[in-house]
Amino acid sequence: MYGLARPLLFRLDPEAAHELTLRALRLASASRGALSELERHYGGDDPRLRVSVFGLDFPNPIGLAAGLDIPALASLGFGSVGVGSVTAVAQPGNPRPRLYRLREDEALVNRMGFNNHGATLLARRLARLRGLASDDRRRPRVPIGVNVGKSRSAAAADAERDYLAALRAVWRFADYVVYNVSSPNTPGLRDLQEREPLERLLAAADGLAGELGRVPVLVKLSPDLSTDQLRVVAEVAAASGAAGLIATNTTTTRPGLRSVDAGEAGGLSGRPLADLAASVLKVLRGSTSLPLVSVGGIFDADDVLDRLRAGASLVQLYTSFVFAGPGLPRRIKRDLLARMEAGGWADLRLLVDASR
Repeated sequence: MYGLARPLLFRLDPEAAHELTLRALRLASASRGALSELERHYGGDDPRLRVSVFGLDFPNPIGLAAGLDIPALASLGFGSVGVGSVTAVAQPGNPRPRLYRLREDEALVNRMGFNNHGATLLARRLARLRGLASDDRRRPRVPIGVNVGKSRSAAAADAERDYLAALRAVWRFADYVVYNVSSPNTPGLRDLQEREPLERLLAAADGLAGELGRVPVLVKLSPDLSTDQLRVVAEVAAASGAAGLIATNTTTTRPGLRSVDAGEAGGLSGRPLADLAASVLKVLRGSTSLPLVSVGGIFDADDVLDRLRAGASLVQLYTSFVFAGPGLPRRIKRDLLARMEAGGWADLRLLVDASR
């Protein structure tokens, strides 16, 4: 069905298509019957794909990076779902147009700017999901990560307080939280990856953990950092109690693009990011023993295996889901199991553990 719908969706403005997809997912998430059908067609997990990391159990290593509706996406077969990035203060984001498809490159360029309704509203929604009866299909059945960003209205000097307000709102309802300090679409945000501001942010999260209880805290990094900068971030994260690192966010570089509108400002994601994301993963794996989540240019089972062999514990994707549609998680898991059987891997955890 997606093969029929995709040409129609791709004729729409990219953000209009995104919003239409969100509405469809919200409708599906509100219906037990729709969720049952999605689960029947797309869901299901083989126990050989389970991964345990950050003190959490993931039914498979394939997560959705950010931003969409939780119950429907869990029914499509993702092993985790990220939401956000959310900010302490509701904000409209950057002016439209701010999302572009690069079809020839299987890539997106976005300069969304953390458009969201604020951390308090997201927390209420997550609380409702967590409060559903245990036998309700709408209750989250995979780990949910909340990505937190800096409000555009917050000055750099107030970043710690601003992040802390957002974290406090969502803390009890997230399985893990992610410091997004690497989006290229909020002025000055990437400066928070430097040693001193990152130490302060992680210290604030540690203080909140002492007050509200422990939740794994991850840091999402830019692919545009130098090798030395990546090593500094890895050192700070390990010393400050971070549970892991997510590598990577989108890039401001434009490696070998063919699309005519490739010059739009914003962060690039998708297939052209693959080599850069893989090289960042290699640097980090050589610099830290923290668990790593690899993101960027992941389209199939071979991509997943390459990242796991290179030292990732989990992967996340988003752009490939836009281009390939709802059958992608199921297809990757099926092919992943076939590769494991051919290679003699009885359990994915053995592969992940061997790579760390």
